[in-house]
Amino acid sequence: MSIFWFLPTHGDSRFLGTDKGARPVDLPYLQQIAQAADSLGYEGVLIPTGRSCEDAWIVAASLVASTQRLKFLVALRPGVISPTVAARQAATLDRLSGGRALFNLVTGGNSEELRGDGVHLDHDERYEAAAEFTRIWRHVLEGETVDYDGRHIQVQGARLLYPPVQQPRPPLFFGGSSDAALELAAEQVDMYLSWGEPPAQLKEKIETVRALALRQGRRLRFGIRLHVIVRDTNEQAWQAAQELISHLDEDTIARAQACLADYDSVGQQRMRALHQGSRERLEVSPSLWAGVGLVRGGAGTALVGDGPTVARRMQEYAELGIDTFIFSGYPHLEESYRVAELLFPHLSLQAPRSRLQPTGEIIANDALPAPAATP
Repeated sequence: MSIFWFLPTHGDSRFLGTDKGARPVDLPYLQQIAQAADSLGYEGVLIPTGRSCEDAWIVAASLVASTQRLKFLVALRPGVISPTVAARQAATLDRLSGGRALFNLVTGGNSEELRGDGVHLDHDERYEAAAEFTRIWRHVLEGETVDYDGRHIQVQGARLLYPPVQQPRPPLFFGGSSDAALELAAEQVDMYLSWGEPPAQLKEKIETVRALALRQGRRLRFGIRLHVIVRDTNEQAWQAAQELISHLDEDTIARAQACLADYDSVGQQRMRALHQGSRERLEVSPSLWAGVGLVRGGAGTALVGDGPTVARRMQEYAELGIDTFIFSGYPHLEESYRVAELLFPHLSLQAPRSRLQPTGEIIANDALPAPAATP
């Protein structure tokens, strides 16, 4: 398994839907999270995108020198930048990071925000334009000189002089649940991502994407984006989940749900359908809790439990073909350590962890007692 963490460039707190427990998300704080993820054995970090976030490219570039192995999953936004310019930026970030750049194709689901960025296409047109963007971006990064005359994008003699470190190019991630999104994934991406739907629901979507890709002679990897609340016991984990939303009132939930209802994202609609804006039945599948989605767009579910319980739920997703988990937890600095301490020992991970053994505080200037022998 590969485990990624999350950089909360839209804000961080101990609670959802309130300023209580909030903290400034400045460069030193982001450096702390990135360096923690780097040393604890997370493979990379997802950097979110949108008008509520700091710019993902600038954040990634600012953290390259502060980390050693950590990869940066950065958003590509079709429609707001030329695919050729985006390819040069991607190659530069990959070169300057020593091959640690990954890219996440994001078409967007909020029409109001998209219009503010100059994108006035409807849902299916956005995916049509994204397909044209991605074809050009991929081929330019792979060293080709591209002439392309599409409905939305036209380029002549597009090429790259400084190739990326990763060959033939850095991997491309993508998530979307509409028919148009699934077709795009099957044709062009390397890693198909889904938000954390119940396994039975996700199984159907993965099978559809896999079949579409096979028709084109392609095989994809699969990943999932989830929050995680892990504690020493299941009881403590569920208590922490309730504390996370303990400052939410019904007006705040209603306002958030009204805003999310305006999204034309099918994935967002599927997230909202899990809880329907109600606190009553938030455990939508064993150990899968939809409380985050009451007020947060995008990924709205969390795996909740002790380390062995969460690991078992992850294994259920792995049996569907998921090999990459992109986690987050509130607040993100402390939770990165908690997840590594309580969950990682129950997983087989790809990324290397620190070679130093964990060391508790020395007692009275003497060695800690040796652990009891296993019978």
